[in-house]
Amino acid sequence: MRRGRVRVDELAARTGRSRRRLWARFGAQLGDTPKRAAMLVRFDHAVHGLLRGDTPARVAAEHGYADQSPLHHDVRLFAGTPQALAVREPWPAVDDKAWPTRGV
Repeated sequence: MRRGRVRVDELAARTGRSRRRLWARFGAQLGDTPKRAAMLVRFDHAVHGLLRGDTPARVAAEHGYADQSPLHHDVRLFAGTPQALAVREPWPAVDDKAWPTRGV
């Protein structure tokens, strides 16, 4: 599994769509871009590693982050808290921040 680490060009080719059409369909169907969706999938897997107790260095390496700094950035971006606080929250609390419900 690639866990959010697929290039948009590759995804477009695998689905038989142009890059432009893929972006348009993502926006219409999911309300987000393929890049942001990939970031969320990667974050989802990474934060599960942190919640299991894996070290940030290990999680960063296993989930395609250059080092711990981009991992910390994504935790703050998607969970809305620093990493030290995010890993203390129950998973649904982090999940609700990263994957908010859109008026369903």
